[in-house]
Amino acid sequence: MSYKAISIDEKALTIMGVIFPDIKTLRSAANALGSNMFERFEPTTELVRIYRDYRAGKISDKVLIELIKKLK
Repeated sequence: MSYKAISIDEKALTIMGVIFPDIKTLRSAANALGSNMFERFEPTTELVRIYRDYRAGKISDKVLIELIKKLK
């Protein structure tokens, strides 16, 4: 199985250029993305932003679903 590597910069606290508030949140997101990538998920910058905001409580479950549907 092959997947496309994504850029993760722990010093700058970024994944694919998306800034995270702290290292714990960044690593949690990186682990979640990596796990999903084994299932052929291909993250985009926009999806990384949405995930970050969802985990931070900035968007609700309902908004999360609406945003993901729009990206399909």
